[in-house]
Amino acid sequence: MTPTHADQTQAQVSAEMAAVTAAYDASGTVETQTRLDYAPYRSSILRHPTKDLHHADPEGIELWSPVFGERDIDPLEADLTIQHDGEPIGERMKVTGRVLDGDGRPVRHQLVEIWQANAGGRYVHERDQHPAPIDPHFTGVGRCLTDADGTYSFTTIKPGPYPWRNHRNAWRPAHIHFSLFGSEFTQRMVTQMYFPGDPLFALDPIYQAIVDQQARDRLVATYDHDLTEHEWSTGYRWDIVLTGAHRTPLEEES
Repeated sequence: MTPTHADQTQAQVSAEMAAVTAAYDASGTVETQTRLDYAPYRSSILRHPTKDLHHADPEGIELWSPVFGERDIDPLEADLTIQHDGEPIGERMKVTGRVLDGDGRPVRHQLVEIWQANAGGRYVHERDQHPAPIDPHFTGVGRCLTDADGTYSFTTIKPGPYPWRNHRNAWRPAHIHFSLFGSEFTQRMVTQMYFPGDPLFALDPIYQAIVDQQARDRLVATYDHDLTEHEWSTGYRWDIVLTGAHRTPLEEES
């Protein structure tokens, strides 16, 4: 019987990741973006183009894309802890930072969306059926616009790690998904923000699909005690750089 991905152990997957890292370190090259085809991440083959790309009419795409204006976004949408009648369970925290271009200039009035698991590592999604509790007071989605200084800010709950089926006993580090839009909905970038010191970093094929350590580090937020509020919330700071050599690694569109 041919072994399936679910039969493979963390040790086997970790050995594959170590081999990729060793080959990268020996190559003398620098890669700052996520590898499209990263074998330890088993479904990466399904998540990137394998055929030649074709040009599409951007105006035709925009006819079917949603649009938004500043008046369509309520400032309260940036607080994920007040969207229901009760308070969600978990570490209340503020997550803020600036969206910048490669020259350090603020990217103003950018639509920023986030989605995440709850404190138990569970998404409110029909495909997420692992036995962790759903928090009836936490949906895990929010959005805001960057201000004139390129700053975004969310109040939310620290997400928990969760299992996924890449291999046996696979767990994802705690993270928040970020989506950023430019002046049009065809200009979209998606990435993930992680938390410092997570012991699952070395075991996670999605995080390790960025083979350069300095590039990986750009996905990790910094705890900032100046952002905390007395007896209320902790604080994390994470800047997003859209272009240039220090660009934040992004998830590649399929």
